[in-house]
Amino acid sequence: MAGDTKEILKSLAVNVTIASAKGLAAFFTGSGTMLAEAIHSSADCVNQVLLLIGVSLAKKPPDEKFPLGYGRSVYFWSFIVALLLFSGGGVFSIYEGIHKLGKPEPVEHVNWGFGILGFSLLLEGWATFGNLVEMKKRRGSVGLYTYLRDTKDSDLVVLFGENAAAVMGLVFALAALGMTVATGDSRWDSVGSLLIGVVLIGVAIFLGREVMSLLLGERADPRIEIVVKEVALTQPNIKRLIRVLTVQQGPGEVMVACKVHLIDELDTHGVVETIDAFEKAIHERVPDIRWLFVEPDDDD
Repeated sequence: MAGDTKEILKSLAVNVTIASAKGLAAFFTGSGTMLAEAIHSSADCVNQVLLLIGVSLAKKPPDEKFPLGYGRSVYFWSFIVALLLFSGGGVFSIYEGIHKLGKPEPVEHVNWGFGILGFSLLLEGWATFGNLVEMKKRRGSVGLYTYLRDTKDSDLVVLFGENAAAVMGLVFALAALGMTVATGDSRWDSVGSLLIGVVLIGVAIFLGREVMSLLLGERADPRIEIVVKEVALTQPNIKRLIRVLTVQQGPGEVMVACKVHLIDELDTHGVVETIDAFEKAIHERVPDIRWLFVEPDDDD
């Protein structure tokens, strides 16, 4: 179910643990890469709290001020998370890398660094695998990249993007620390920080573009339009479906508006009955449709 908080809470617990461990490693080693990773994980903790806020708000029922509900709240907070991932994670990591390139400092107590990075990689890998399992349940036979591009589950996609970026960042951090030890040149540590920053900015841009589309009012799953057209063909009093429009209002919440050309013989009562039957048949096929508006019209 979209909007489930289980994966978010699991990732939050993982990142609180990892951020604390990385902070200790950065203190003992003096590594810029470790500091960038600690800041990254701390930012992820804040991001996951924001996702929880978004999911919670999206579940609020419609009211007088927001008659179509609060479903898009999760998209707004997901967009804020993408911005924070860009600025708080990516830009800072690049700044730290450039700073340490200009003023390289020795990296000490590297065993702390390797141990905590390895521990963090196991935890992040576990969280990322959990995201993949959940996405597999939701996407079915759809390819992963297609799902990431087309899905309306912004909370899960943002969470996966964060965790996947964290895994890549940890791999770069381990490689950078290894090269620093092997060569004795601490500038490799700076290179690791720069690479982490590039990864975070790339993921943030991808997530920002996808979520922005939903925030603006993206078309719902095209299969819903197909279902509406199929149902219209089964209704004896509907000559033709003139137009159908869908909008994704939030996780699992779709608005549909359509115009139909009815047969001429219907009186007012017949029009009402026909539209009611049409709406009932559509809701039975697509439970995610929360708002359905049908307008009779004459396309001649």
